[in-house]
Amino acid sequence: MYELLKKDGKAKRGRFHTVHGTIETPVFMNVGTAAAIKGAVSTDDLRQIKTQVELSNTYHLHVRPGDEVVKKLGGLHQFMNWDKPILTDSGGFQVFSLADLRKIKEEGVHFHSHIDGRKIFMGPEQSMQIQSNLASTIAMAFDECPSSVADRRYMENSVARTTRWLKRCKDEMERLNSLPDTINKQQLLFGINQGGVYEDIRVEHAKQISKLNLPGYAVGGLAVGESHEEMYRILDAVVPVLPENKPTYLMGVGTPANILEAVDRGVDFFDCVYPSRNGRHGHVYTNHGKLNLFNAKFELDNRPIEEGCQCPACRSYSRAYIRHLLKAKEMLGMRLCVLHNLYFYNTMMEEIRDAIDAGEYQAYKKRKLDNMSQPLD
Repeated sequence: MYELLKKDGKAKRGRFHTVHGTIETPVFMNVGTAAAIKGAVSTDDLRQIKTQVELSNTYHLHVRPGDEVVKKLGGLHQFMNWDKPILTDSGGFQVFSLADLRKIKEEGVHFHSHIDGRKIFMGPEQSMQIQSNLASTIAMAFDECPSSVADRRYMENSVARTTRWLKRCKDEMERLNSLPDTINKQQLLFGINQGGVYEDIRVEHAKQISKLNLPGYAVGGLAVGESHEEMYRILDAVVPVLPENKPTYLMGVGTPANILEAVDRGVDFFDCVYPSRNGRHGHVYTNHGKLNLFNAKFELDNRPIEEGCQCPACRSYSRAYIRHLLKAKEMLGMRLCVLHNLYFYNTMMEEIRDAIDAGEYQAYKKRKLDNMSQPLD
């Protein structure tokens, strides 16, 4: 399942074998919330820009078009024409993000749909059933993502419930994988560590969930309001407690600098909306920091977004042209920026893997961070 190929300090170079192909780690998963990357990016595009894993959202696909619809159409891979791994989150983050529309109980969470207000109930079993219908490669356990400013008593109760929910998820997934009409009978379950910025709660929870011997483990509930320094402190405490022979996934993170720091602490999997969201607003990543292509200084700039970049945007178009498209509200401008950003992230992960292979990760990290602190013209 997971091969640990090499370590460079705490940085891990691995290979995760799944029914839908092998994932070279560390890896950045490209976020397609509703089974598509926002910005008019197709799965053919994803293949061209070196995407290894696509990530979709359980809650959003349950609301629209409905997981039963996706199952009738052969599962997410068939539905979106993607033959590589897919990870689906569990809907647990919506427990956090839709705080005004939900009520948490031991059996699960009662929602009101953000689309039409209809009542929805989702607990561990329902989340696993939805993800089984979607037939993703990796399913995430249903958890509560508490606020980073929650008090200790709330956090302890929340984490204890998340542990109970995880055991229910594991039992339900084993049941679902044994059914004759299940599309992906080799669906994998990752557990999620929670505990906010309380190191002792985090570490104890990591010890408890590690005993369940799951295929992988995520660190959730970071990048939700705490500082970068707090996030790194929690990773320093938690990652060493999680099994080294399983992939570790830092959920919802992050910036290039966040990823470089987290790899240095032993993290294997990442996802974040930043590259696509920023691209849709004309903000593009380069090896020398971010550029805002709406800026007037790019009006006559015939250079690509970044010299030497082999993404579809940089191979064919100038900053000036992309700026024009953005200003004219032509969708092509947004699309090109998203493609560039995802290519940048996927290429950075390739460079990270090569650096760990060569035993040169510290030098690579320093060079990358130094370059990004010296902005381009």
